[in-house]
Amino acid sequence: MHPKGVIWTIGMLVALYGGCMMIPALVAIYYGAGHTAEFLEAGAIVILFGIGMIRFGGGSPERLSHRDGFLIVALAWLVLALIGAVPFWTTGTLPSIADAMFESTSGLTTTGATVLSGLDHLPRSILVWRSMQEWLGGMGIIVLAVAVMPLLGVGGMQLFRAEAPGPVKDKLTARVTETAKLLWYLYLSMTVICALAYWLAGMTPFDAINHAMCTVAIGGFSTHDASFGFYQDTQMQIVAICFMILAGMNFTLHFAAARKGFSLHTYFLDEEFRVYIGWLCLLLACISLMVTATGQDTAIHVVFNVISIATTTGFAVSDYSLWAPGATMLLVMTMFIGACAGSTGGGMKVVRIMLLFRQGIREIRRLVHPHGIIYVKMGNHRITPNVTEALWGFAVLFIVCYVIVAMLLAFTGVDMVTSFTAAAACITNTGPGFGQVGPADNYESLPDMAKSVLIFGMILGRLEIYTFFVLLVPEFWRN
Repeated sequence: MHPKGVIWTIGMLVALYGGCMMIPALVAIYYGAGHTAEFLEAGAIVILFGIGMIRFGGGSPERLSHRDGFLIVALAWLVLALIGAVPFWTTGTLPSIADAMFESTSGLTTTGATVLSGLDHLPRSILVWRSMQEWLGGMGIIVLAVAVMPLLGVGGMQLFRAEAPGPVKDKLTARVTETAKLLWYLYLSMTVICALAYWLAGMTPFDAINHAMCTVAIGGFSTHDASFGFYQDTQMQIVAICFMILAGMNFTLHFAAARKGFSLHTYFLDEEFRVYIGWLCLLLACISLMVTATGQDTAIHVVFNVISIATTTGFAVSDYSLWAPGATMLLVMTMFIGACAGSTGGGMKVVRIMLLFRQGIREIRRLVHPHGIIYVKMGNHRITPNVTEALWGFAVLFIVCYVIVAMLLAFTGVDMVTSFTAAAACITNTGPGFGQVGPADNYESLPDMAKSVLIFGMILGRLEIYTFFVLLVPEFWRN
C-alpha cells in the first residue's frame, strides 16, 4: 500500500469539495440573504485542510494498488460526508451534529432521506448545498477527481473500479481519465437538459436547477416540504418521470447510443435495458390495478411514485403509504431491485437480480437433468462461475446487512414497520420509507442512535457492500 498516495488523493478531494462550498456562498450573495460568511469560512477552512493533506502526502502518486483504491473510496465517502455536514451545523440549520451528519450523508450518497422541515423558508444557499451534494455524489466524486487528476496515471483505474456504481459492463475508452470525462459530460448534459425542461414546464429557474440536479442524481431532495407534490402540474411530472427513467439506465449505454445518434435500436439490444423497462411496465400495471381501480390515487401520481421508488429517486407527489397493502409491499420489494448497473441509482441493480434469477432457474434445471451442461447467459455471453459466486456472495451480504441495520433500529426503540422500511430505504439509497419515515414525514423524529445506524447503512449501500467490507479483512492490511 501507499499511505502518502492515499493521503494526497483524499487531500485533493477535500480541497475540491471545499471549493464547491463557494457556490452556495455566491448564491447567497446573488439573492442578498443566507449565510454567505459561513459558507466562505467553511470553504476556506476545508480547502486549507485539503492543501495540508496534499503537502503531507508529497507529490502525486506514481502508482496506486487496488487496495489503495478501495481505501481511498471508503475514506473519501466518510470524510466528505463529515465535511459536508459542516455548513448545516455552523449556519444553525441543524444544530445537532447527528442531524447535520445524517443530512450530509444522505445527500452525498443520493439517498434523499432528510431531517429538515420548513424547506420552503430555508435560505437558498442551504437548498443549493443540499442539491449539490446529491449531484456530486450521483456519479461519484471519485470519478470527477479522476477526470481532473490525470497525474494519477495507472492508479486511476483502481479508483474507478472501486467507485463505479454496480458491475459496469463496458469500458468507454482505454484510458480511465477519458472514461470519467465522458461520463461527466453525459451527466452534465443530462442535468442541463433536465433543468431547461423543468423551466419550460413552468418551474422557476432556481427550482428547475435544484430539481434537475436531484433528478439526474436519482437523489430526491426537493426545495419544498411537499417534495414534488408541491407542483401539481402534469407536464412537470412527465418531465421528471422521463429523466428518472433515463438516469436509472446504464450511462455506458447512453454513450453507445449517442455515438449512433441516440438510436433506440442500441438501447433495445441491451438485455438489462429490456428487463429494466419490462419490470417497470409490469410493476406499473400491477400497482395501477390495485390503486387506480379503487380510486385511491390518480394514474399520473401512481406512475410518478412507482418510477420514483423503482429508480430509488425518492420524490413523491402523493402519500403512497396510504395505498393498498399489496401496492406498498411491491414498492418495498422494488427498492431492493433498484436501477441499472452503471447508473446513479441504488439497490442491488437490475443486472444482478436478472443473473441471480437465471442462476436459480439453472439449478432447478440441473435437478431435472443432473448430467446436463447448462449455462447462465447474458445475451450471447456465458457467465463464468466466478461471476455467479460473486453475485451470490453480494446478495447474501446485502440481505444480512439489511437485517442487521433493521434490527439495530428496532433496538433503539423504533417501531417494526419504520425499522424495516427505513433500513430498506437507506441501504438501497431510496430515501422515504413507511411508518414514521413515510413520504409525508421525514427522519427528524428518530433518535440520534437510529440516525447513526442509518448513516452507516447509507454509506454501506452506496459503496455496494464489498468496497467497505474488504477493509475488514485482515489480509487487506498485510504486505
